[in-house]
Amino acid sequence: MGSQFSRSGLLAAGVLLALNAAAAEPQVSLTVYSSAQPGGIPAEWYRPLPGMGTPQASQLPGFALVRLDRDLEFTRGRGMIRLTDVAALIDPTTVQFLSLNDAAGTKVLEQNFQFDLVSQDKLLSRYVDRPVAVEQRQGDGMKVIDGTLLSSNDGLVLRGADGQIHALREWSGMRFGELPGGLITRPTLEWDVLSAKGGTQRARISYQTGGITWWADYNLIFTEGADANSGFVDVGAWVSLLNQSGATYGDAKLKLIAGDVNRVQPKAYPQAAIASRMMTMEAADAGFEEKAFFEYHLYTLGRPATIPNNSTKQIELFEKTARVPAKKQLVYYGAEFYGNWGSPMIEREFGPTSSKEVHVWLTFRNDKASGMGMPLPAGRIRVSQQDKADGSLEFIGEDRIGHTPKDEDVRVKLGTAFDVVGERRQTDFSVNSKGREMEEAIEIKVRNHKEQAVEVIVRESLHRWSKWTLLSQSHPSKKWDARTIEFPVKIPAGGEAVVTYRVRYTW
Repeated sequence: MGSQFSRSGLLAAGVLLALNAAAAEPQVSLTVYSSAQPGGIPAEWYRPLPGMGTPQASQLPGFALVRLDRDLEFTRGRGMIRLTDVAALIDPTTVQFLSLNDAAGTKVLEQNFQFDLVSQDKLLSRYVDRPVAVEQRQGDGMKVIDGTLLSSNDGLVLRGADGQIHALREWSGMRFGELPGGLITRPTLEWDVLSAKGGTQRARISYQTGGITWWADYNLIFTEGADANSGFVDVGAWVSLLNQSGATYGDAKLKLIAGDVNRVQPKAYPQAAIASRMMTMEAADAGFEEKAFFEYHLYTLGRPATIPNNSTKQIELFEKTARVPAKKQLVYYGAEFYGNWGSPMIEREFGPTSSKEVHVWLTFRNDKASGMGMPLPAGRIRVSQQDKADGSLEFIGEDRIGHTPKDEDVRVKLGTAFDVVGERRQTDFSVNSKGREMEEAIEIKVRNHKEQAVEVIVRESLHRWSKWTLLSQSHPSKKWDARTIEFPVKIPAGGEAVVTYRVRYTW
């Protein structure tokens, strides 16, 4: 019994020592939430631009939950605890302080966030009616004027030791006796703490801060397949993390929340533009692990990451997936139009004018059978294709996607086809107001100037009224939704397809 107890006690002591040793090191956890629109962060926000003013990072669309574990010195009884390595854009109302060693015996009486940072203007305003030393350059030498600062508005006004008043428009330097009370060099959290015991205690501090956001960037390489409408994509995904919170998070445990988390929004005020950023790149070992979390998705990085202030860090979200089956679609939407009207639209010329543009879409399935099957956070998708002549990758388009669960299609709008054009016109229209019906005939021509056949989806909005019937159609159609039909048509090389239909609306 005694021997077993001794071995158990030694084991417990070993575990306790190991835990204490691990806890002795500073620990940082960072969970970042984003409301950034995919691709909606202007480039000037995260790279230096000449002539821009002081960065105003509070307009960044995101925030973070920061958790710091620190060893702090406590005074027995009542004492002050200060922490300086905190974010400048902290929300002071979210700060929480907890002693991990003596939670029951440690009580926070007051909590303050000090942010009155020292600057030349603040020093001058605090030293009015106090002695200063002003340096002025005279020839090759330096003249020092000692006196009492009377004013710092529009230059300096001093009363010298001899009683003379000096009005100075230019000076090369000033010397102050001490830093006035209340001015600090770094944002500081301060607690008035009542502690049952003094000495070193492990404390956990958590807070929310603005000035930080993240988004996903997807890089696709498209390879054409056996025909003009098939192919494959190689899919790579990166997380871009923009930190302008005023703090650096060293060796942090990084988590990202994907989803739309509701927050109470403060009144918006105009902000200045953002400047002076640096770019860094993170190695790709021990990447993100994804899991469902409440009604969102949580991505946890499997290694510590250092997130410098005023930086954009990029980390691989998941390993590149090769040869995902994809389909290229050409869509002609000659009169793209939506509307829910309170009465039928009986005007002959009602609706948008005809467009000639044929849009190019790329579609692939986000499922395991395709090699994918993971939740995709909202982000920007950039697509490239290899030029076989020299092997270089050339950019062919980009689009945004919203949060996309597994087993859903991803549709990317790439641009407008150069060699395929469309034309749409109304060929007949009649309305019978007494009979509460009208008919309209439409003709759509799609011309293919390529040297190979193509397939085009001709999409039509039946926008005049919700109750409609197709009386005739030149090609088989399918119903896309309650007010939209589609005609898939194949067009030979150098050829043309003509789609006609007649529709009757009743009410």
